[in-house]
Amino acid sequence: MALLELAARWRLEAAAGAARPPLFAATVDHGLRPDSLAEARMAADFAAARGVPHEILHWTGDKPQTRLQERARAARYALLAAEARRVGADFILTAHHADDQAETILMRLVRGSAVAGLAGMAVMSPREGLTLFRPFLGVRKSALVAFCDSGGVSFVRDPSNENPRFGRTGARRLALMLEAQGLGPHEWARLARRAARAEAALAAATEAALAQLPAGPASMAVLAGFPEEIAMRCLAGHVREAGGAQIVRLERLESTWEKLCDAHRASDALSLTLAGARIKLDTRGSLHITTESPRRRGRGGATASSQSVHVNGENRGQLGA
Repeated sequence: MALLELAARWRLEAAAGAARPPLFAATVDHGLRPDSLAEARMAADFAAARGVPHEILHWTGDKPQTRLQERARAARYALLAAEARRVGADFILTAHHADDQAETILMRLVRGSAVAGLAGMAVMSPREGLTLFRPFLGVRKSALVAFCDSGGVSFVRDPSNENPRFGRTGARRLALMLEAQGLGPHEWARLARRAARAEAALAAATEAALAQLPAGPASMAVLAGFPEEIAMRCLAGHVREAGGAQIVRLERLESTWEKLCDAHRASDALSLTLAGARIKLDTRGSLHITTESPRRRGRGGATASSQSVHVNGENRGQLGA
């Protein structure tokens, strides 16, 4: 609601002659609570009073019994992206704030995220051919609540935020405990900036290392000569290219790299799968990485569990594309 109010003001208070793009609003009714539709209509009335076109988007069909918040988030972004394309928008603005950022980084830290995950949410990021923009990412939730209270902007407190069923609820409580010890949103944001800086350096080093690799089968001797993080990222790049996965799970990648190193030191041959790719190491130390056959990919066991494709990189322990 604070985002809608401020965006509407920004649109109306344009300086004379300034060209500002049209503004549209949308509220997703997930249909998970009895009051959700009434709350969406409240947002619609609020937008109408400010001359902002508004649509209520409905998440229809049967709701999942597991990973509910994750799947609701995916459905929400899909609905918003479709609505953005319908109205011709290039940007989707969301009201994620500094407290959300702290909880996100904390959850990823607990789940063993890679450096990229510890960078948290970006202020701007691509999503489904659009740009996702989070203008409040440096603003505390308390400041947004105070803004609404002082300006007479109505808002709703979502009871699911207190539901212990969801992992983010526990992360929120843990974040409050850590803040009392001096580790608050400011410190989490600092960690995010440093992680983003480190990730950019690692990505650049990986690109430089990949440029050094000769065409054809990769060489374990060459890969093992790189720093381990860079070597694993190079391996992940080849795996993604062959297997078609956007994300290679970090735990699987680390395990695969350890097995390859052990086999290479012993001059043994090795064959295994990772994220839709088949990796074969011969006794001469050459790595052949190809697409895993559809027949084997469809079987259960280690092959099936080794696959993991995620778009937003918010799951645990992943090296993103």
